[in-house]
Amino acid sequence: MNAPQKPILAVTLGDAAGTGPELLTKGLTDPAVRAVCRPVVIGDAGVMHDALAITKLAADVRVIGRASEAGDDPRLIDVIDLANIDRAKLVRGEVAAMVGQAAYESIRRAVELTLAEETHAVVTSAINKAALHAAGHHFDGHTELLAELCGRPQVSMMLVAGKLRICHVSTHVALREAIERARPGRIVSVIRIAHEGVRELGIETPHIAVAGLNPHAGEGGIFGDEEIKYIAPAIEQARKLGYRVSGPFSGDTVFFRTLQGEFDCAIAMYHDQGHVAAKMLGIWLGVNVTLGLPIIRTSVEHGTDFANAGTGRGDPRSLVAALQLAATIASNRLRQTGTSLKKVRQS
Repeated sequence: MNAPQKPILAVTLGDAAGTGPELLTKGLTDPAVRAVCRPVVIGDAGVMHDALAITKLAADVRVIGRASEAGDDPRLIDVIDLANIDRAKLVRGEVAAMVGQAAYESIRRAVELTLAEETHAVVTSAINKAALHAAGHHFDGHTELLAELCGRPQVSMMLVAGKLRICHVSTHVALREAIERARPGRIVSVIRIAHEGVRELGIETPHIAVAGLNPHAGEGGIFGDEEIKYIAPAIEQARKLGYRVSGPFSGDTVFFRTLQGEFDCAIAMYHDQGHVAAKMLGIWLGVNVTLGLPIIRTSVEHGTDFANAGTGRGDPRSLVAALQLAATIASNRLRQTGTSLKKVRQS
């Protein structure tokens, strides 16, 4: 019997002025990573050579022409070379339009490869929003950029940190706007996306908890009535659609209860409500998953770490977790769809 196919992951270089390239040398030489996937870096091969010189790992950079050539040998870091960084002008720890443009091109190419079914998933390294904006690409972050490149589907962010899984009704908007977005249609849509996302992790009938918006989930209307007017009706609507949903629960307890295994995923009403809970477990341990895209995408859950750029001291654990999670989701899809790499679209 043939061994199961290892998924090919398109791994973006990230911001070349940060620790991303150094973390890639650590993550991609980890035998545990190569045991489950065939990663290929999309970016500047020269930058990866320099990163290896910094981290002093026993590996080589190999430039390949097609993603299908990617291997699983931890001594070789495969790169599809975009040759888009002038290394003589690269200053680590500083924002630069050149670096932002290169990061954008890396993401765009990784998405193109995965939409074309040449790779099974995209794993993104950290980018710097200021550098991206300086290059003329005015996106709030990866999620919005990926949605644009994939035809603007409705997407949701899921944070994964061990057993804790959190999806968000809104992310990069002002708190005032986040309150206005907490409406039944959007909440039900996020519940649906979260349900499908958790199922792809191998949980067939996930139990989803929904956080309230106000302290103590409004305390019966004493501290606000959004739970009564919008969130509880959304939960009831989701139940009628067949989803296993509970809530609304107080935001100060629901994430702990999810971490303890009472629920398979929690729905946060806004960015900080979910992110603080996940990042308290360790900023280097979490993974960001974009749900709702026609492709698989996972990412590190930290920034470019300019302070450590060029030192070789960056922590690769979030990257390793992102690679392994992408491989898990991609492998599950391959088993479900046979030869097709894309997600089976929901009707």
